[in-house]
Amino acid sequence: MVQFNPNAGAIRPNIGTGGAASAQKGAGGADFGKIVQKQLSNVNSLQDAEASAVKDLLAGKSQDINSVVAAVAKSDMSFKLMVGVRNKIIEAYKETMRMQI
Repeated sequence: MVQFNPNAGAIRPNIGTGGAASAQKGAGGADFGKIVQKQLSNVNSLQDAEASAVKDLLAGKSQDINSVVAAVAKSDMSFKLMVGVRNKIIEAYKETMRMQI
């Protein structure tokens, strides 16, 4: 069974609070960059935790295989989500470049 991160909504903090207005002011780009950087560091920390859990299991420091499997699954899901978001951003950029002025 796949469990999704309930905090995934934190990626879109301006929903319903005038996000379009703040983007028109020029602040939206900086906020987007900060959000992307924060999420990338979150994915990186999940992968570090997964690698540490696997190393501890292989070294015999930990006997709890369930927590290792959970860490690997969480890391895998977050990485796949990150790649999916990257692909959507690239597609949006390509679509914008195809627009005629």
